Amino acid sequence: MSETVGVAGAEPGWRALCPLAAIPPGGAKGFPPDPGRFTGIFAVRRGERVFVYLNACPHLGVSLDIVPDRFLAPGGQRIRCQTHGAEFRIEDGFCLKGPCAGASLTPVPSRVDGETVWIGPVPD
Repeated sequence: MSETVGVAGAEPGWRALCPLAAIPPGGAKGFPPDPGRFTGIFAVRRGERVFVYLNACPHLGVSLDIVPDRFLAPGGQRIRCQTHGAEFRIEDGFCLKGPCAGASLTPVPSRVDGETVWIGPVPD
């Protein structure tokens, strides 16, 4: 992921993540960590909305996808940790069941502007 500089209307700390079309409708896509970081992020697309989270289960901090880009439970209505089976709401990352029930995924600020997905600063 690279910093976008000089884009009209871009806020400090925000950068382009990818084209909206890079995330399948109703699907999810993972992104590697920034240089010097250990944890990547992932994005889930619902129509023209995109929800972005750190790729770390609150239970043990492991990546949610064992197979690349497999972040969703069967049926695509929840995010699932492939290691422990915890399930999270897509809209807010709240854990509904599993070993971390009641915890939440760490959100990354995001927005869709035109055909581009933008993210704000990635939390530690």
